[in-house]
Amino acid sequence: MSLMVDSFGRKVEYLRLSVTDRCDFRCVYCMTEDPCFLPKDHVLHLEELAWIAQAFTELGVTKIRLTGGEPLVRTDCDQLVSLLGKLPGLTDLSMTTNGSRLTKFAKPMFDAGLKRLNISLDTLNPTLFTQLTRNGKLDRVIDGIDAAIAAGFERIKINAVILKQQNDNEVIDLVDFCRGRRLDIAFIEEMPLGEIDERKRARHCSSDEVKAIIENRYPLQLSSKRTGGPARYYTMADSPIHIGFISPHSHNFCHECNRVRVTVEGQLLLCLGNEHAVDLKSIVREFPADIERLKAAILAGINLKPKQHDFGNNQVHILRFMNATGG
Repeated sequence: MSLMVDSFGRKVEYLRLSVTDRCDFRCVYCMTEDPCFLPKDHVLHLEELAWIAQAFTELGVTKIRLTGGEPLVRTDCDQLVSLLGKLPGLTDLSMTTNGSRLTKFAKPMFDAGLKRLNISLDTLNPTLFTQLTRNGKLDRVIDGIDAAIAAGFERIKINAVILKQQNDNEVIDLVDFCRGRRLDIAFIEEMPLGEIDERKRARHCSSDEVKAIIENRYPLQLSSKRTGGPARYYTMADSPIHIGFISPHSHNFCHECNRVRVTVEGQLLLCLGNEHAVDLKSIVREFPADIERLKAAILAGINLKPKQHDFGNNQVHILRFMNATGG
């Protein structure tokens, strides 16, 4: 049972833990084309990440998702997975990845104890893929997805951000791709984090618009499936996969938020759409063996968790970029 209950009565049981702010892509909705990454000494060490994760699990967190940037650019990520997999009370250890390195790392991560994967894939058009990621190669990601299936991962979900007049004509193609490989898929509304020039164009595509496109081909039925995250899932009569929608703009889910984030710089972020934060790195480095002090700081921070974000009209309220936020 979680000891972390905020001032609005919400239990915090889910931690998104960033292992790096670096990435081998430069996705247009995530960062600028020429980002400035953190100096190495600002980044939490492997043992510090594991120590913070232990504090959260002792306070009742049962689910941890490793995020970035791109977590697999960190070469010791499999060691972290091994450490976290041994934490008592942790029942769900997953990772969000762009898939570009899964041909090399899918099997080691699976063997180390990673249970689930979320893989970002916004288009099946190789040219558009390179444009959206600014330097990515679609075939590497497709090969990575197939490597993850071959490695034994049974719960793989594709994440897709749909942007008007860019990839909104591919919604059905993405659904069919997932139907063919028996992968779940979640369509995510773009989140206005960081000043990004491309966002100044009207490109927001709501979950309702994406859902309407799908239902022109495949009637959807609301599912009871829940993963502890914000997605609402639907099913199709002729396929076992689930289609999810994450809708921070059109269908606010703050009232049931059960998660917090820790950046690779050790900042406890209490809300994706607010600047409230607690510096955990300073505690970990000044008092490296004092887990009770660390847990006390976390509990004090939970009391500051705001009621909700404000992503109205896709306006930017948060200056940090998504790669620095931790997914």
